[in-house]
Amino acid sequence: MNQYVTGAVIKELREKRKMTQAELAEKLCVSDKTVSKWETGKGYPDITLLEPIAGAFGISITELLSGNAVSNMNVSANMLRSKFYVCPVCGNVIHAMGEGAISCHGIMLVPEEAEEAHNAVIERIEDEYFIHINHEMTKDHYISFIAALSSDGLQLIKLYPEGNPEARFKIRGVRKIFYYCNKDGLFEILK
Repeated sequence: MNQYVTGAVIKELREKRKMTQAELAEKLCVSDKTVSKWETGKGYPDITLLEPIAGAFGISITELLSGNAVSNMNVSANMLRSKFYVCPVCGNVIHAMGEGAISCHGIMLVPEEAEEAHNAVIERIEDEYFIHINHEMTKDHYISFIAALSSDGLQLIKLYPEGNPEARFKIRGVRKIFYYCNKDGLFEILK
């Protein structure tokens, strides 16, 4: 982990919820002096208290450890607001229907921001889109995936080095198409 729960994070979360040290202490079955020690940096909470502390603040343990609360504004679960997270260590691709507190290999991942793509060709063949990306596919530099989003679904094709940077997707409702380059990040083909 990049950091442990700091007193400043606990204090900020407590004050944001308009809780006193005594109220937080009561919820956690510790003394208010213990909470004060945490907030002044004279001590840290025991690891067994991480889940109860996160629960008291209504956040995940990951959010507590990172010090960043995540607010997912996509409560209607519109797929067109999807976010892609890619682990720089293993290349794991995580899809979320909005913001999330996501980590892989102990690294907090941030959602990829898409740039406009200029090197992709989309052809319509009957009821499918055929996408070809003019991009090298070496072991060091390649397209990792191509994804097509509709308002109610995701089609994702995983690609591998030395393969062809292309995919076919059923057209039904596709409104956005993305691809991910392992060196240059996420690109949006169709808006």
